[in-house]
Amino acid sequence: MGVGGGGEAAVSAPPAEEEAKEEDGGGGWHVKWVGLFVLLVALFCVVLHGNIRAAAMRKAEEGLVSMCEERARMLQDQFAVSVNHVHALAILVATFHYEKNPPALDQDTFADYTARTSFERPLLSGVAYAQRVVHADRENFERKQGWIIKTMTKKEPSPVQDEYAPVIYSQETISYIEGFDMMSGEEDRENILRSRELGKAVLTRPFRLMSNHLGVVLTFPVYLTDLPPDAKVEDRVSATAGYLGGAFDVESLVENLLRQLAGNQELVVNVYDVTNISNPLVMYGSEVPLGNPSPSQTCMLDFGDPYRKHHMICGYRNKPEVPWSAISTPSGVFVIFMLAGYIIYAAWSRYDNVKEDCRKMEELKKRAEAADVAKSQFLATVSHEIRTPMNGVLGMLDMLLDTDLKSTQRDYAQTAQVCGKALISLINEVLDRAKIEAGKLDLESVPFDLRSILDDVISLFSSKSREKGIELAVYVSERVPEILLGDPGRFRQIITNLVGNSIKFTERGHIFVQVHLADHSNLATEAKVESISNGMNGHKDEATAVSTSVSRNTLSGFEAADSRNSWENFKLLLSYEKNEMAYESVSDKVTLVVSVEDTGIGIPLEAQSKVFTPFMQADSSTSRTYGGTGIGLSISKCLVEIMGGQINFVSRPHVGSTFTFTAVLQRCDISTISESKPVMLQPLPSSFKGFSALLVDRRPVRATVTKYHLQRLGITSEVVATTELAHGVLSGRNGHSLTSTKLPSMLLIESDSWNSKMDDSLQSRLLEVKQNGHTPVLPKIILLAAAESDKRKANYAVDSVITKPLKASTLAACLFQALGITQTQPSNEKRDNSGSLRGLLLGKNILVVDDNRVNLRVAAGTLKKFGAKVECVESGKDALARLQVPYKFDLCLMDIQMPEMDGFEATRQIRAMEAKVNEQAEADDDSEADSTTRAAKWHLPILAMTADVIQATHEECTKCGMDGYVTKPFEEKQLFQAVQKFLDHGMSS
Repeated sequence: MGVGGGGEAAVSAPPAEEEAKEEDGGGGWHVKWVGLFVLLVALFCVVLHGNIRAAAMRKAEEGLVSMCEERARMLQDQFAVSVNHVHALAILVATFHYEKNPPALDQDTFADYTARTSFERPLLSGVAYAQRVVHADRENFERKQGWIIKTMTKKEPSPVQDEYAPVIYSQETISYIEGFDMMSGEEDRENILRSRELGKAVLTRPFRLMSNHLGVVLTFPVYLTDLPPDAKVEDRVSATAGYLGGAFDVESLVENLLRQLAGNQELVVNVYDVTNISNPLVMYGSEVPLGNPSPSQTCMLDFGDPYRKHHMICGYRNKPEVPWSAISTPSGVFVIFMLAGYIIYAAWSRYDNVKEDCRKMEELKKRAEAADVAKSQFLATVSHEIRTPMNGVLGMLDMLLDTDLKSTQRDYAQTAQVCGKALISLINEVLDRAKIEAGKLDLESVPFDLRSILDDVISLFSSKSREKGIELAVYVSERVPEILLGDPGRFRQIITNLVGNSIKFTERGHIFVQVHLADHSNLATEAKVESISNGMNGHKDEATAVSTSVSRNTLSGFEAADSRNSWENFKLLLSYEKNEMAYESVSDKVTLVVSVEDTGIGIPLEAQSKVFTPFMQADSSTSRTYGGTGIGLSISKCLVEIMGGQINFVSRPHVGSTFTFTAVLQRCDISTISESKPVMLQPLPSSFKGFSALLVDRRPVRATVTKYHLQRLGITSEVVATTELAHGVLSGRNGHSLTSTKLPSMLLIESDSWNSKMDDSLQSRLLEVKQNGHTPVLPKIILLAAAESDKRKANYAVDSVITKPLKASTLAACLFQALGITQTQPSNEKRDNSGSLRGLLLGKNILVVDDNRVNLRVAAGTLKKFGAKVECVESGKDALARLQVPYKFDLCLMDIQMPEMDGFEATRQIRAMEAKVNEQAEADDDSEADSTTRAAKWHLPILAMTADVIQATHEECTKCGMDGYVTKPFEEKQLFQAVQKFLDHGMSS
């Protein structure tokens, strides 16, 4: 047993030892990395120290260069000043000694003058003038001067030579050199000859002056006449009269300069004559060359003598010290790296946990992304699978409605068709939301009539508003352009969603849609669109949402949620719009402010934060009571933001809601519409221009809306509050009179201003007005009613009843009938889509490719209804067999998703076949014009036909060679727009 236990212990020991070895190995691995880290940081700090030190040395060298150049420049400037003073003395001698006869200058005058002006030449120990004397004139010159010419060195009579340069004038300090021949010295003779040949001041090599300072002799020629700068040497020699010279104290000059300039560190300055570079002569400083290892700088000196070369060498007296930052910075960096290393080392033990967490998060992220992709694919698949049978349902119902049916059967079929379209609408909303989330929703940019779109929306909800007896009205500012450039379908979708919600949740009162320019809206009331800038939350707090004042001066007399839309602000806004001096933007962009106001149930304050959340309702009972999916507002918000605007709302429970949004559109000139995409305009009749009306309405907002619609027809109107005031206006009594010269053609009375007791009274008053001669023809009495009532016209003494909501086309039709005017059809009236589509498709050969037989029947039936000749095939391969050049078809509708060969591949092969045929035709044709014609001939228009509205985008169709696409189920308007550009001009294969 003991042996067995020992065996077990021996067997179990190796794993423990291996684990210990792994730990030791891990610990050794960490120690190695820590040691390597410390070594690298130390090496980095050493390199950093060297860089900082080198940078300090570079800065010291730059400072040395700057100081040396400054000193060299000032030394040259001061030397040049002294040379200029010597030049001035030369001019003095030339003027007063040679140009005056007898000379006005003598030794006493020269000595006195130079003594008095010596302060101008502090660096010159003395100046003297030596006259040029040729040997032939020596005897006369000596007799005139009273002394003989002597040599400078031995002070004995000068030996015979060609010419002499005896000193005749000298400064008092060097008067002992009078009579000395300056040409007796070899170097002085050389200076004299060089100076008269160059016409400039020349210098000797350095020598010790009487002051025991190092200096040089400056020699300047004096000419009898002015010579040009480019005079020849012979001319200069012959014109030379003498020579002016002076001893220049270089040491005093440099020391004076160094006293004037003080550097951060003491400098050592040496000046050398380097005419003989192998044997430089010291002019200032130590004769020993600088051997200090500190930085030095050499600067060239130009003293005006082209023969002599001079250098200035500057250097620091002491070697620049190492800056403190070169020690403190690397030390600090070392400490910081050590602390950072310690932190990293301390966090290393948690690395595995963090890594595991990151792995899990990455996995969750991939799962979420996969779920998002799966959702989009699911929506696309579900859309395709639902729309495919719905295409058959709606298509067959449409074909069924074209047959002879009994009234009950037709009602059933129409009900089924309405339900199917509602289902398609719901699918479209869900897909719109999916496309927005995927970033694949693109807006059109086509011209459209904003007022026509609003009229269509009003027509869509007119029957519902009449059933509920609520006021539904639209007002568009006069300043809003007639034609705008944008996406009319998406703009209509936003308005339809907002008005549809208002109709759904409003049981009394009104729904009022307003459109203004943002500039005018801001001018009239600054707070009107302030809520739009609140961002994405979409609601206000309770204190803001609840109005502090109640205003019932609205469209229907019921209180509105947003008190800023009261009649007072509305009137102010109208005044700005009618004012010709109102601000008008010259930009091509137009920012519209659209508000939809209702007096419905409102939104609870606690639910306002989730109004724009998809598939969310204000409360759990809303969907059961009113229906709906809660996706419309979410889509509207996304569409508004894509249009460059923002949407917000003000809502009060049991009072109503006001949704306001902005949209940025483009201006569109009517004259350019024909050159761009066509716009479907609904021209209004011009028969009513010149007519006038008198409107009886006690609500100013409602009266303004009625005037807006009358103005669109060209009818001028005046508003009064009661029928008594209307009678006064017609009769001209009590100070009332019409603003226009003509009497009104019609009297429009709101239903709430009328009752049965007014019949006889109003008729009698109107007869009285006619008998008194105020008007030969009584105006037509028209009643404006918000609800359906066929009995009003029979019960009341009125000529006609117009049922709201008002829109220009229905108002015109009613006025034609009431006034007895014959309506003339405009000669250029456009055909409707159905007639236009028949005109396009009549007699055309069309090939339909779809693997679903029901869809084939629906497509064939729809196209045949408009006169087309249709052939159907069920696969892409069959389509390739039918589509061979020369074509017998004018158009091909190709399904995308088909087995064996989909629509994209079939289209690619068709285009490849066309390209091959066209290239062959070009090769066989000798005429370039005919070749171009034949190359463009074989191109069959192919339109994609699919129920997948997400994947079947225009870009994908264009990429494979398709010319466009139509979605299933077919709509006549969409089909017309798709085939118009291919078949409109009688195009045939």
